[in-house]
Amino acid sequence: MARTVLITGCNRGLGLEFAYQYARDGWQVHACARDLVHAEALQALEARFPEQISLHTLDVNKDGQIKALDRVLDNITIDLLINNAGYYGPKGVAFGTLERELWRQVLETNTLSALMLTQALYPRIAASELKTVAFLSSKVGSITDNTAGGGYYYRSSKTALNQVVRSLSIDLSGAGVKVVALHPGWAQTDMGGSNALITPEESVTALRSLLNGLTQEQSGDFINYDGCALPW
Repeated sequence: MARTVLITGCNRGLGLEFAYQYARDGWQVHACARDLVHAEALQALEARFPEQISLHTLDVNKDGQIKALDRVLDNITIDLLINNAGYYGPKGVAFGTLERELWRQVLETNTLSALMLTQALYPRIAASELKTVAFLSSKVGSITDNTAGGGYYYRSSKTALNQVVRSLSIDLSGAGVKVVALHPGWAQTDMGGSNALITPEESVTALRSLLNGLTQEQSGDFINYDGCALPW
């Protein structure tokens, strides 16, 4: 049987590239996006791989949509869950201009929702063959690496996400589930910008290779797309 991957935030960037590469290689892909109506590139991808790709409307911040997704999946198991959906928030926000609600929105998407989705889909993951959960984190969430300051909203959301990954790796180890935080590199996406160093194809290709060889001993680690461990 083909392996199954569920990916959030597939309307563009890394999520779209993940969906493409896994579908191309014969996986059953459940591609989620907040607004499928305007996700033209994702719709085109589904038309190209109709046997491999199933599209789902999912705003990760809405518990009702998470529950609806779980119902639609019926008896499907998930070998690999990729929590890719993310939100940077407004850029250029400096100390003195921070707003509570904006910070809350970033934390909600990047940290809380990723964990809540994983919790909802956990029985499907634990019943699968690969039993793997990947969280797209960021090197800017590394406290050790922070030498520039700023970025309060996004940095803190990814630092918190890394702690979630660490706890999950311990809590789910008995079931053999592997959990990992991944830095995708500075990729040429809407978030990364056109001056970024690598393409989405390069990033996703490297991340897939890493996930393919992921060991139980690496569960709970914070890993760069090139396979190097990152400091917390």
